[in-house]
Amino acid sequence: MNLLSQEDTLPYKVFKDKIVLHSDFGFSAAPFSIKYPFASDLDKLKYRDNFRPVLGLGVSYKWFALRLAFSLPGNFRPVSRYGKTNQFNIGFDFTYKKTFFDVDLRSYFGYAIKNANQWNDTLNSLKPNDIRPNTNSVSFSINAWYFHDRNFKMSALRGKTAHYTKEVKTWYLKNIFNVFGVGVGSGTNNVIPDELQDSIVTKTGASVFSAFELGVVPGYAYVNKIKNWQFSGLLGLGLVIQGKNYTTDGVVRGYLGLAPRYDIRLIGGYSVDRYFVMLITEFDNKSIRYTNLRYQQYFYSVRVSAGIRLNRKKRD
Repeated sequence: MNLLSQEDTLPYKVFKDKIVLHSDFGFSAAPFSIKYPFASDLDKLKYRDNFRPVLGLGVSYKWFALRLAFSLPGNFRPVSRYGKTNQFNIGFDFTYKKTFFDVDLRSYFGYAIKNANQWNDTLNSLKPNDIRPNTNSVSFSINAWYFHDRNFKMSALRGKTAHYTKEVKTWYLKNIFNVFGVGVGSGTNNVIPDELQDSIVTKTGASVFSAFELGVVPGYAYVNKIKNWQFSGLLGLGLVIQGKNYTTDGVVRGYLGLAPRYDIRLIGGYSVDRYFVMLITEFDNKSIRYTNLRYQQYFYSVRVSAGIRLNRKKRD
């Protein structure tokens, strides 16, 4: 009787001796909104960044992975209406046993408030948005996903140095540490335009809204491969403990509370031993509520990743 090796019984295939050259193209954005009863017909301000397409080039081999990303010329939205956004993203991740760790820092400098001509008389239908180049949103996060099934591997999910061969499903716990917020530079306008500030509500004149949070979000992960098509998703929902504050005229006011959090990640594409093409989408939400004022930010990215797996030349 023939006995299968342990590697043959695994639900994924690892390309141990292949050098993987890969590239990706896509974008990441960080729109946010502030909800407050500013007027009878206005209860929400929509801030939009003018993101640019990003090209990534990388190489992976066993435990080693390197990726360099470049912002390409041009903006997705007209500069005359949305201004320019300077974007900075950096992060790294790794897996240890059944836990996947990632560290991520994001910064977006330059926003525009949509349809500000509704309340700003200096704007019109040809230039309807309030361009605010000094508005800056920042997010720093450290996350750790614990997957109950040891066969659920993020490396195989992303399809570079490994891919799945059959179905795997598992529950997970995501441990969260976040620091995030939005602010403006000293000597500039506050986050909310002067015309909409309430003189008796100090938070409407804040120059910074920020928070830090700790929590655990339970979720469910699924991956499957039919013929050469692999598809997967992670979905989580939970609560975090949040320390939140805002700064007005140099005075910081802080509070403690709870905030809902959810995770959505979808990855799918075509993968064979020689090459792969994957569509990767990630969605992250952040929010702070100060009684009847709410700051809500979304970080999302969409990119297409493709690569070729090359056999390493063996020495004689």
